[in-house]
Amino acid sequence: MSGQRKLILVATAVVLALSFACNRQASTVLIDSNDIGGVVTSTNGPEAGVWVIAETLDLPTKFARIVVTDAQGQYVLPDLPNATYRIFVRGYGLIDSPDVSATPGLQVNLTATIAPNEMEAAQYYPAGWWFSMMTLPEDPQEALEFHQIARGCLNCHELGNKDTREIGPALASQGSSSLDAWNKRVGFGPFGGSMIGSFKRLGPHQKQFSDWTDRIANGETPSKIPPRPSGAERNLVLTLWDWGTPLDGRADAVASDRRHSSVNANGPIYGVSQMTDAINILEPNTHATSIIKVPSIGPVIDSPVISPAWETSIWKRSAGPRSIEMDSEGQVWLTLRTRNPRQQPSWCSGAGANAFGKYLPLTSGDRQVATYDPASQEFNIIDTCFHTDHSEFSKDDFIYYGTTGSIGWVDVQAWNSTHDAEKSQGWCPAVIDTNGDGEITEGWTEPSMPIDPIKDHRIMFGCYAISVNQTDGSVWCSSTDADDRQLVRIEKGSQPPQTCSAEVYTPPLGQTTPELIGTGGLTIDADGIVYQSWRVSGHLTAFDRRKCKSGQTPSIDGQNCPEGWTIYRNDEPSYVNSPYHATEPYLNHMDTVNVLGLGEDSPMYGSINTDSLEVLSSETKSFVTLRVPYPLGFFPRSASVRVDDPQAGWKGRGLWSNFSTYTTWHLEGGKGTLPKIVKFQMRQNPLDK
Repeated sequence: MSGQRKLILVATAVVLALSFACNRQASTVLIDSNDIGGVVTSTNGPEAGVWVIAETLDLPTKFARIVVTDAQGQYVLPDLPNATYRIFVRGYGLIDSPDVSATPGLQVNLTATIAPNEMEAAQYYPAGWWFSMMTLPEDPQEALEFHQIARGCLNCHELGNKDTREIGPALASQGSSSLDAWNKRVGFGPFGGSMIGSFKRLGPHQKQFSDWTDRIANGETPSKIPPRPSGAERNLVLTLWDWGTPLDGRADAVASDRRHSSVNANGPIYGVSQMTDAINILEPNTHATSIIKVPSIGPVIDSPVISPAWETSIWKRSAGPRSIEMDSEGQVWLTLRTRNPRQQPSWCSGAGANAFGKYLPLTSGDRQVATYDPASQEFNIIDTCFHTDHSEFSKDDFIYYGTTGSIGWVDVQAWNSTHDAEKSQGWCPAVIDTNGDGEITEGWTEPSMPIDPIKDHRIMFGCYAISVNQTDGSVWCSSTDADDRQLVRIEKGSQPPQTCSAEVYTPPLGQTTPELIGTGGLTIDADGIVYQSWRVSGHLTAFDRRKCKSGQTPSIDGQNCPEGWTIYRNDEPSYVNSPYHATEPYLNHMDTVNVLGLGEDSPMYGSINTDSLEVLSSETKSFVTLRVPYPLGFFPRSASVRVDDPQAGWKGRGLWSNFSTYTTWHLEGGKGTLPKIVKFQMRQNPLDK
């Protein structure tokens, strides 16, 4: 054979081999005309469990879609709106890759960038991994008290993000030490006064914070590395839209009626912003957003700002809307201030009180109820005697609200037919049948009084988190007190308030390390099992009242049903010398219709400091982390499931949450960054398109 002939054959073989390789790769990452797909590799080879982020400014609001690579580093960004996207790779052990510009329908292979050192890699860790570097006091009681105070900070913002783990030059110049800088920085912002008070409570242990930031400034990085997504976590598809304003603070969002997940299918998402008196609205099909100001004639509330970086009053407000729900007609229910707290309706207490006001007089109500009708764009105010916070609808169309020492409700059907606030509402104290006669009798002993064995006893309790057992109509409450261990059940009975009765349960002592303490969120599944999160100790518990032994007289200490408790705890970052997590489980939610594919009635909680929702799969009884890696700072309070099309598989359903921190300016991007609404969807595998 001639040399020329050999050369031709070799060249042909190379071309065929390359063609086969390209076709093989194209058939591996199959995409449609509105997808982008490809393979992520680095100098180490295929990169598994990293995020591919596509973001665009071409739509009415900033839009991003985020997916995770599979074991071979392959990815598919599905169903992208028509736009030009910047695409990059983020992952633990990496630094963000250079942007690649692309449009749907393209195969785009991406090159991940290995982090040159640990400090560069750690810039992409959630705040909790940085905060886990904190050294707690050696004395166990002092360590607990330190963590309780720090946990209180997490109610409003992250600890360990770039804004809190570093002391900038301007701040450092205002003191001779990092401790001086910390004493200055906690006074910044609209809540500077309360932050100063909390910091002072640390006493000599304030130095733990300054030592922490000094170590970071000297180049120390977290010893623990967050795990990359694995298993079902790689099936996650995240979609984010900008909405609201850069000053939004403490916000909940709702997509549907949690009892009927097809309500408002394909419709707008609604969210409240407490600090800017607003309802934010997203039209997900058009990517358009809008803002509605919430009406109120209540007194103006201001939060003066000490920091020179801000105007003196960034959060001047009247309504302060906080919680939001949707009823079966698609009407939005929210809580807000509509008047002076002391200007109660006549029926709430005193000589003109109705049956509820005589049974439990209420002399102050700090927040009331409003409805917003999307069709008419009208608000209606329901003037409630009781203070309102988080809420939940019952199967028989009552909406229940928690407060301190009582629960309140509005009868939705009565309100819709009469618009009479007095006839539509009621409330109950928590009175326990301590004398064991099977009923609640007036003349009970009050919370501050000793228990009388021949009388019933009223307890004080917190009801920041509230949930309804749809199987029997009972209402359950959980506090956010850092020392609380209670789970309170209230049954309204047939003729409230006289038939209202309460029970209290506490978990058995000595079962866990650390001990269960610091109650938090609450949610209930279809079988009546109550899931409660513990903000201080970091647990999630399931309480099944059906397991309680019968014939026991209700007790005040709640230690009467140890068999009812099941205890879970996720593997989240802990402090270097303590079992306490450097995170906080916030409010709880339930995936009632399995939109995530992790099992019907899978409970979850928003994990502050880890940028995630933590789902306890009802099928495997193990936690699945749904992380939002970009922008850093996801602070979840709400979660709302919705089915838009039951025939469309994972594409027809989703779980909606949002960024709810007080400090939007702490998000990745800094001052001027907008909060986000987030849709979580779970595919069958990472390459579903």
